[in-house]
Amino acid sequence: MRTFAQLTDLRKLMKNNYVVIMAGGIGSRFWPMSQTSLPKQFHDVLGIGRTLLQLTVARYLPICPKENIIIVTNVGYKDLVQEQLPDLRDEQILLEPSRKNTAPCIAYAAYKINDENKDANIIVAPSDHLIIKEIDFQNTIKRAINKAESENCLLTIGIKPSRPDTGYGYIQFDDDNNPDQPIKKVHTFTEKPPLDVAKSFIESGEFCWNSGMFIWNVKSIIAAFETHLPDLNKLFTEGVGKYATSEEETFINQIYPLCKNISIDHGLMEKAKNVYVILAELGWSDLGTWGSLYTHVEKDGANNAIIGDNVLTYDSRDNIVMMPKNKLAVIQGLDDYIIVDSNDTLLICKKQDEQKIKQFVNDIKVKKGERFV
Repeated sequence: MRTFAQLTDLRKLMKNNYVVIMAGGIGSRFWPMSQTSLPKQFHDVLGIGRTLLQLTVARYLPICPKENIIIVTNVGYKDLVQEQLPDLRDEQILLEPSRKNTAPCIAYAAYKINDENKDANIIVAPSDHLIIKEIDFQNTIKRAINKAESENCLLTIGIKPSRPDTGYGYIQFDDDNNPDQPIKKVHTFTEKPPLDVAKSFIESGEFCWNSGMFIWNVKSIIAAFETHLPDLNKLFTEGVGKYATSEEETFINQIYPLCKNISIDHGLMEKAKNVYVILAELGWSDLGTWGSLYTHVEKDGANNAIIGDNVLTYDSRDNIVMMPKNKLAVIQGLDDYIIVDSNDTLLICKKQDEQKIKQFVNDIKVKKGERFV
């Protein structure tokens, strides 16, 4: 057990660490559980009594003081965040008036943090990922922070791929023939390739999955915005002196319509020359699809992953089933299906066709309006 002095020293070491958790997405591939009014990050997806957002915050507490955790979300989700994270102060919840992708989201947090602490180390993370190997994860983050503190660089976490998955982005790194050095210079980024390309990536040994988690010092990310996204830099620099004041909300509402809708990968990471990836095996999943959830949920004797207290299956195998706790479901003769009952919506879809769910959602918007999405 650590002494009080050791805990005090640890807190001093952590005081410059900040975590920015992006929690404003809709997660349409997880429809119908994830809908605009209640996206998946606010759900207890794993059936363990804690939402994905709550699990994400808890994951970073050994690395970052609670008061340095920042949630960036859509203004419509303010009450949900406050309900699920009641210990956070209002100023720790940054509200986007509209969805503008990840670059403006990250810029908002970075410029606000820079106003408070010009020595800050920033970890940027999605709110809906699963990480099983928590200790390995903490050690990976600490190693990345050490590099970010000492060098002008931008780091991302790369996951060693276990299969040619077409649902993930890939990072090609420079192979320095040093397996003991997990931090590699990034060569290229590739978004969700077709299967044959993904297979060639895996065979080459030069690619990893892009986790969407980033680590940098605030000086490095501000400099990168100045160089590669000067329009965003100009907009958010105008907020200096307004952040953490009564003027912040009005200022953000004024500039957000002017922000370019662009991801941090396309707008900055693909252009910068000082980008590194730290390779890791963390038991990671982005939980982006029902198929990814299926791999992480306990199965019954017929390999069905069932989330719900009142589900009976007969002659059915390899399904993922999610039902409300107060609903009884009897399923007979189905193999390899996604079966989800959520509010007033029921989805029955072959697992192999889950990439069509986004199209289903688009069709529903056209034919039935926004009520069911």
